[in-house]
Amino acid sequence: MADPAEHRPAEEEEEAAAAGEDEDTGAQVAPIVKLEEVAVTTGEEDEDVLLDMKAKLYRFDKEGNQWKERGTGTVKLLKHKETSKVRLVMRQAKTLKICANHLVVSTTKMQEHAGSDKSCVWHALDFADGELKEEMFAIRFGSVENCKKFKDTVEEIAEQQGKNEEKESEEASSAAELVEKLTVTEAKKEEAPAADDKKDVKE
Repeated sequence: MADPAEHRPAEEEEEAAAAGEDEDTGAQVAPIVKLEEVAVTTGEEDEDVLLDMKAKLYRFDKEGNQWKERGTGTVKLLKHKETSKVRLVMRQAKTLKICANHLVVSTTKMQEHAGSDKSCVWHALDFADGELKEEMFAIRFGSVENCKKFKDTVEEIAEQQGKNEEKESEEASSAAELVEKLTVTEAKKEEAPAADDKKDVKE
């Protein structure tokens, strides 16, 4: 019968060889393909984040007459640094695909979803699919508090946008009146010499 001790050296040699394979030899292998660092832009660089929350978004399918899940991810309210316009953007968690992208305007109205105090519903002209489409959205949050905060923030922004629109409208009206006055004044000045010329002709 063979002595087990006779097989030990062979086993130890195999273990040593395996360990040798894992050892760092110090050799440096140059990469076959050199990848350049690429700057990734999100389109949100010129905007300030007013709200950032996790939620699940649904879109109402008119043809099927039912709610369809649009995605689970992060919903943001972003205010442009120059124009002060605010848009709602939501991206899916893993793919970062945009599932909602529209401006919050003065007519944006948030309504509580029937049967759930963690959800709310609204209409919007959405651009998530690359073209403007009228959509009806429903969004569900993890808590009642988050839903209320989202709803209140959107309504506050919509009210502010309404005031901005009124101000812009007033400024546009004032500018139009000023231009009209200047035009009338210039027209009178042009008519004055013509009247003097007629007097000269009579004399």
